[in-house]
This record gives sequence, structure tokens and C-alpha cells, in this order.
Amino acid sequence: MFQDRFKITPASYLILTRDNEILLSRRCNTGYFDGCYGLPSGHLEGEETFRQAMIREAKEEINADLSPADLELIHVMNRKMPGNERMDLFFVVRNFSREIRNKEPEKCDDLRWFGFDNLPPKIVPSVRRAIDYFRKGIIYSEWEGEEEGASDPA
Repeated sequence: MFQDRFKITPASYLILTRDNEILLSRRCNTGYFDGCYGLPSGHLEGEETFRQAMIREAKEEINADLSPADLELIHVMNRKMPGNERMDLFFVVRNFSREIRNKEPEKCDDLRWFGFDNLPPKIVPSVRRAIDYFRKGIIYSEWEGEEEGASDPA
């Protein structure tokens, strides 16, 4: 007889860079950190790998065609929030030069490149931490507790 096992929510995040810039998208109408910048990202839908989910989400959100070889895993974050534990994998595509387009204007009201030394003040806290860890070469981190400003972790 099988017993219920602990479940975790898996998600993939995309760090696109060019020169000394990173692509960020400002969230809107989601109920989760609206008005803050984040990264193209999404949950796995089942029967797909983290890379496959990232390729799908990149196409759906920013019209970027990526292949598995494009994606370099650079950070893993285990987020333990009350009643909702997550495993977030962050991939980077360096020196991205292809065209992007906001394909989800109902969820993103700004999509643009920011210099790493001139990031906007309002970034989803776990994303800001992941960007900092990416720049420092830290591969794994743990997050415990609530993210301030989150009304409903999606």
C-alpha cells in the first residue's frame, strides 16, 4: 500500500544576458509581486524536464526559441514557505542576441534589459537573491519563510 508522499512545486527560471545586462519582466495582474520585476519562468506541467519547461516558457512568454544546449544550470534554490515548498532551477543563456517580444501583456507590463549595476529597486526577493548568487557563482541556496509582498504564491 502506498502512502501519500511529500510534494514539492518545481519551477524553471531564465536569466538572459547580453553584454553586462539582464532581461527582466515586470509582473502585473498575477496576485504575486505585481509591480515587481522577475525573470521569464514557470512551473513544470508534468512529463517534462526542467529544461523542457524553460524552453516552453521562454517561447510562451518572450517568444525566444531555445534549445537544451542553450541552457546552462547556474543555481538551484530550495524555498520552504509555509504550506508550499518549491524547487527552483535557474538557467542562463549568455550573450543572447536574438529578438524577444512580450507575448503575455496581461501578466507582464514591461520587458526590458537592465545593467547588472543598475537593477530596478523592485524585484521579487527570491529572484533578486538568485541574481546575486549567479553573479557570485553560488550554485545552491535555501530560502525559509514568507517572501514579503507575496499575496498568493502561485
